[in-house]
Amino acid sequence: MKAFSLPVLAGVLACAQAFAAGEANLLSEQERREGYVLLFNGKNLDGWDGDPELWSVRDGAIVGSSDGKKVETNTFLIYERPFSDFMLKVDVRLRNGNSGIQFRSRRAPGPGWAAHGYQADFSHAGERSAWGNFYEEKGRGRAVMKTADEGWRKAEPVVRAAGWNAYEILARGNRIRLTLNGKVTIDAEDDASSAGILAIQLHSGPSMQVECRNIRIKELGRE
Repeated sequence: MKAFSLPVLAGVLACAQAFAAGEANLLSEQERREGYVLLFNGKNLDGWDGDPELWSVRDGAIVGSSDGKKVETNTFLIYERPFSDFMLKVDVRLRNGNSGIQFRSRRAPGPGWAAHGYQADFSHAGERSAWGNFYEEKGRGRAVMKTADEGWRKAEPVVRAAGWNAYEILARGNRIRLTLNGKVTIDAEDDASSAGILAIQLHSGPSMQVECRNIRIKELGRE
């Protein structure tokens, strides 16, 4: 095998890293044909609304961080356009704490960035972890599931605790299906909401960080 000098090797590695970074927040040709659109451009928070002290874009990902800040109530980065029937795909990474992706939700009136409604949950909390769970923020909580850990028990073997996790949310009619890293964790029927906003949660309490990238959605017709 041909040996490379250190400068050449460094250049090769830099190119590989640049290529990998460039792959995020782009639709594949198949996704384009299927009708997916991106909700995040990888550069800024255009189309999203949240506390600018808590939300930013870093290395091609939306970053919500409460480091050095006191977050007393759950706050959200909200995509204001409502959606009804859709398939949403997003890559998420969590550093401690508790987060989730709101869907078919509503923005609470008044100051701040509060949201109520359905959530694809994820958290690191030992036996109370919530990866793969279905949740209703400011509503029934985990009672929307058959058991309080229905989704987590299926998600536990496939969660990448320190890495990126692929979350898929299907909402069609009254059917809700959550898939984490290729594993279906929830397949349920619920009639509480048929349309609403999307949002990313930054949970109150100890300092935490959540990251999201490759946020893409395909709107669906009713079956």
